[in-house]
Amino acid sequence: MKKIKNFFAEFGEYLLLMREVFRKPQNSHVFRRKVLFEMKALGLDSIVIVSFISIFVGAAVVIQLLLNLENPIYPDWIYGYASRKAIMLEFSPTIISLILAGKCASRIASELGSQRISEQIDALEVMGVNTASYLILPKIIASVVFFPLLIILSIFIAILGGALGAIGLGNLTMHAYIEGMRLEYSNIDMVFAIVKTFVNAIIISTIASYRGYTLKGGSVEVGIQSTKAVVQSSIVIMIFDLVITNLFM
Repeated sequence: MKKIKNFFAEFGEYLLLMREVFRKPQNSHVFRRKVLFEMKALGLDSIVIVSFISIFVGAAVVIQLLLNLENPIYPDWIYGYASRKAIMLEFSPTIISLILAGKCASRIASELGSQRISEQIDALEVMGVNTASYLILPKIIASVVFFPLLIILSIFIAILGGALGAIGLGNLTMHAYIEGMRLEYSNIDMVFAIVKTFVNAIIISTIASYRGYTLKGGSVEVGIQSTKAVVQSSIVIMIFDLVITNLFM
């Protein structure tokens, strides 16, 4: 019962914080610079890990399909078709979002938590700055803008990785792989991936910001709240993954 009460109390605090976050920024010039900085920190700095994971998992998806669906009754194009569906609908928008939750949510929570315990946030509030909007909104905007771009990049690299996996195993020709990739392609798949990533970006940035901004305690609490930010973001991502999949499909 106590855990349920704590959940609703924290959820109420979260909603009240978001109300403060989405107010008009006080200094548009400084705000734009903050957004660009967060795009670099949360987006550009994530390109390497997203690309690295995507190319290997894309290859693994194709290899697993070739090994487990090896049957003369299946046409060769089925492997490219099934790989495209798996990559676009689940792997890139969901698995990569979980990777970004681990990387970006911990960074956001620890950064805001450190600013809270060092009283930097309190100093800004004394000067009349809306710290919720000034510190959190640029992170949300950067995530919402850049995470879908990372997912599009992930899809492209995972498909290339799948081609490398097919070539490496030697059981599938590039012509058959590309034919499967192109077969019955629908823009709704890409829209689905982008919408899911858009929602995941909001989940990651807002939950992590809440955990860091409302931190109470010392430096030990920074690590605890960072861990909570990653775990809670991952859980909510999986819940919304099911909800959005049911709505679209």
